[in-house]
Amino acid sequence: MMKSLFASLLLAAAAPAFGAPVDLVTLYKDLHTHPELSFQEVRSAGTLAAEARAAGFEVTEKVGRTGVVAVLKNGKGPTLLIRADMDGLPVKEATDLPYASTAMGSYGDGPMTPVMHACGHDIHMSVWVGTARWLAENRKAWRGTVVMVGQPAEEGGGGARAMIADGLFTRFPKPDYALALHDSSGIPAGTVSVPQFRALSISTSMDMVVKGVGGHGAYPASTKDPVALAGRIITALQTIVSRENDPFQPAVITVGSIHGGTKHNIIPDEVKLQLTIRSYDSNQQQRLLDGIARVAKGEAIAAGLPEALMPVISHTGYGVPTLNDPALAARIKTQFEAKLGKARVVDLDPSMASEDFQYFGLEAKAPSVIFWLGGVAQAQWDAAQKGGPAIPSLHNSGWAPDPAPTIATGVESMIAAVEMLLPAK
Repeated sequence: MMKSLFASLLLAAAAPAFGAPVDLVTLYKDLHTHPELSFQEVRSAGTLAAEARAAGFEVTEKVGRTGVVAVLKNGKGPTLLIRADMDGLPVKEATDLPYASTAMGSYGDGPMTPVMHACGHDIHMSVWVGTARWLAENRKAWRGTVVMVGQPAEEGGGGARAMIADGLFTRFPKPDYALALHDSSGIPAGTVSVPQFRALSISTSMDMVVKGVGGHGAYPASTKDPVALAGRIITALQTIVSRENDPFQPAVITVGSIHGGTKHNIIPDEVKLQLTIRSYDSNQQQRLLDGIARVAKGEAIAAGLPEALMPVISHTGYGVPTLNDPALAARIKTQFEAKLGKARVVDLDPSMASEDFQYFGLEAKAPSVIFWLGGVAQAQWDAAQKGGPAIPSLHNSGWAPDPAPTIATGVESMIAAVEMLLPAK
């Protein structure tokens, strides 16, 4: 009976209350084709709002700029927040799918860039819609209040805080629990994984301007070469992790971008670096940031630069790690094993990727859990395990979840959690 329920959710919205029948896979493909960058999710938010409103939720739009809040009250009981993030990424899609994105967008006054749902937020939104439909149709199966949040701007970490600042927990019911899921390229479609504590890391995005004294490439002695200095800084930064960090505490320092110079024979005045720094502890994160500043300044001094030409550093990002509540995570894992079967609930190591979902639980002082939803087509997974083509990771231009089983499992698992946290009796 449960299997037929999820089949009907995937194939069509059977009840007239949902408006025109919308197949969840068709919905997913539409969302995938029309991704929107952070705080620009107008179309996506409108889709979620329309679906929730048609199902009977009380819907408020433009919370935290482009966020959606849909509330459904169903008698006395706890309040549960369920979040889906909505934004895409500035990535040019290379999946060759018939519904591949050709969308373009820009951040503010920046250049136009291709946009893709390379992180699976289209999957998350589709599961959100399927869960909302089930909640509205099966009110005898649960009791309490559900607050469904369509969150903008997860990429970059500003969306959760924007919704909180806009009154998420003063204008709407404050949750007793908070749940989210995220698709994964590390497990096959049809499976889930529940981190028992550490889920996702703190992430800091750093911009560094390495200064120098430019000049002709034929006369390097008359310059202070920032390209050479940037190279020394990049190499020296690796020792912060390998020689200063506790090896039992995960840490990552990655230089993801380096730009400097305009021509073969010109030594530039500056080079710009972009870094990501990640860990699971705020004190450790600060030590990493301090170490980077120290190394950069030390290398600049060693290169003979005066104080006025020391590297200039700025940074922003996720200020907290995503840590699941251990007691709630254990309960959810047990529930998933009972409802989905133990073979479909797998264990994964903590991820060094980052999220801003934690802010909801922290602000509401509510236990929160985010879990992983397998997205890899089974045939693709089996081939990779036998040495075949590697599976593209999240944020890769080739990432393409297998939509039908991924969405079905997402709805199935989220409903299992609802039935445990908001029991009918």
